[in-house]
Amino acid sequence: MKPGTKKPTWVVDKERAKRAEAKETVWLFGLHAVRDALMNPAREKIRLVLTKNAYDKLEEAVTASGMEPEMADPRKFSVPIDEGSVHQGAALEVKPLNWGSLADVAISGKGAPLVVLMDRVTDPHNVGAVLRSAEVFGARAVIAPRHHSAPETGALAKTASGALERQPYLRVTNLADAMQELREMGFYLIGLDGEAETTLEAAVAGAGTRPIGLVMGAEGPGLREKTRETCDLLARIPFAGAFGSLNVSNAAAVSLYAASRRG
Repeated sequence: MKPGTKKPTWVVDKERAKRAEAKETVWLFGLHAVRDALMNPAREKIRLVLTKNAYDKLEEAVTASGMEPEMADPRKFSVPIDEGSVHQGAALEVKPLNWGSLADVAISGKGAPLVVLMDRVTDPHNVGAVLRSAEVFGARAVIAPRHHSAPETGALAKTASGALERQPYLRVTNLADAMQELREMGFYLIGLDGEAETTLEAAVAGAGTRPIGLVMGAEGPGLREKTRETCDLLARIPFAGAFGSLNVSNAAAVSLYAASRRG
């Protein structure tokens, strides 16, 4: 670029977003979430605040981490988390985890050739529960768009019950582009839709030996049109009776189980 030439707006926005991301930190809270983060060598840890009671329960993890905790009065636990958060006297400021590229995780990652994609699922409790199920059933990653999805937060980590430290959670710029990239890697993308004609069991069987991507829509709106079009097939979870409904985290657990049982 010539001296004095003004950068395009999209370049300026991208650079600004990168700078903001570099400064971003997350406050994890609760004994389980803080313990798992302290024990995770890949997690960049910044500040640890504990009550005496919490320290007694986390002493081994604190020692292993090499951190020097700030001791706090339980009545004056002043860290920037929601007042209603059940922190159990433990809070840890960290940098978000960097799991690497989509290709690295999807192709050579640990676990079964299975990923979960979430289309604008914004509730951190739902995302945390999906991460927990993904770890249980051996999925390689949970993938979501960077915008309009639940970011890495203390509430998400607490619901994930430690899975956030071990289960790759990739937030991509564009979900449809990530889906197309997965298809080019050989993944068979199954979109969950309650009105689809094909059952989940039949869809999984139809994938053969190909790696599977399970695509989950947000509660209410479901899958967006572009997301639906990028799937290889839409499938439904059969239910008994005249009406049946599962929230997205339960639907993800059922789908993960079905996909992990093939062969």
